[in-house]
Amino acid sequence: MAKTKYKTIWGCTSCGATSPKWVGRCPECGEWNTMVEERTAATSSASRTPSPVAELAKSEPVAVSEIKVGEEQRIRMPSAELNRVLGGGLVPGSIVLVGGEPGIGKSTLVLQNILAIKSRTILYVSGEESASQIKMRADRIGRGSDNVFIVCETSLERIFEHIEAVQPGILIIDSIQTIATDALDSSAGSVSQVRECAAQLLKYAKLTATPVVLIGHINKEGTLAGPKVLEHIVDAVLQFEGDSRYMYRLLRGIKNRFGSTSEVGIYEMSQRGLREVTNPSALLVTDPEAEPLSGVAIGVTLEGARPLLVEAQALVSSAVYGTPQRSVTGFDRGRMNMLLAVLEKRVGFKLGAKDVFLNIAGGLRVNDPALDLSVIAAILSSNVDMPVPRGWSMTGEVGLSGEIRPVTRLAERIREAERLGLTDILVPGDASSLKAVDQASLSIRLHPVARVADAFRALFG
Repeated sequence: MAKTKYKTIWGCTSCGATSPKWVGRCPECGEWNTMVEERTAATSSASRTPSPVAELAKSEPVAVSEIKVGEEQRIRMPSAELNRVLGGGLVPGSIVLVGGEPGIGKSTLVLQNILAIKSRTILYVSGEESASQIKMRADRIGRGSDNVFIVCETSLERIFEHIEAVQPGILIIDSIQTIATDALDSSAGSVSQVRECAAQLLKYAKLTATPVVLIGHINKEGTLAGPKVLEHIVDAVLQFEGDSRYMYRLLRGIKNRFGSTSEVGIYEMSQRGLREVTNPSALLVTDPEAEPLSGVAIGVTLEGARPLLVEAQALVSSAVYGTPQRSVTGFDRGRMNMLLAVLEKRVGFKLGAKDVFLNIAGGLRVNDPALDLSVIAAILSSNVDMPVPRGWSMTGEVGLSGEIRPVTRLAERIREAERLGLTDILVPGDASSLKAVDQASLSIRLHPVARVADAFRALFG
């Protein structure tokens, strides 16, 4: 029996370009440290198995004026939060990639949605779990279905055989990194395998108008594993994120050809699966009627296009050791250090010899600059040991000169604070921003502040 000869090539995870040897910088796209090793058989392309969907249809050039566009009929998913991020539901013939960290709930999110769909036949292809394991998860979620078919398979050719037999209305692949085609001799999960399998599934989705949902892994850098071309191939990329130690999960639209990428879906992980959070602000802040404590300030931030009320918690104490500690959870450490420098230089608070601990309650990570004002308020409140007045919230970006800069969607932020029953809100004192706010229709009191010192006087007198 003749031995198969193998050769080693290096493929770029960003653009898919190959090289016979390792190079630090991809010669095609110019990215650094993206070349990974692949081991392939030295066989000719003529002996490879033809594509399973190569002969499904042949395209012909058509003039733009002759193309008929019908009304877009989306497939509504049972989860309203998922529909929000998708832009109204699954588009027939689209291919959606759902990525996230291990154990974050990607498979649970997809499974509990398809189990609730009764109008379509669904094929769930699992390359990671057995059918009994998926059944155990379905029982834990508390849902059963007669129109969802489970198959455990990693061969792309065998998957297309099952597709031909079942004729599904929706196809789920969990996960794309475990699927391999016989046309290539590299291992599953390699750059070439992921690229080729995704391309074949994309062709199937477009030719049959069947929506395909791919579940993907992410690497240690937090980006989707596999070649960057995978994100270009698919129609939508949804990122499922959150800290596995906390119960909240965020579903973000990183790319969406059929909707906005500014929408965010919020879920809560429970024993019976993921539960939609329709009013996250009420869960992320303490009761406004509770006794106020020092070091706590409510800020209004944006997750996508959705305004949220979050609680910034700070603790300032004298440094026990020689070097003061700076501990941050849920907020950018460099930005907090900048805000501390502004407080010391522009307002006169000497915090260089004090420990500062900052936490965003609820396990969220917030990158919105509009949370600067609430972070500063929480730090000042803890430093002087005076609580922020009950019913107050704030939004505003802090500049290096101590000015309060305007923020986007100010009117929506104010409305969210008013809806939660807050009575007062600190806003940037920019006249142009306030012109867009209908103050006559608001029951919440606005307090425009131009500088950090003005905000301190408004809060603590």
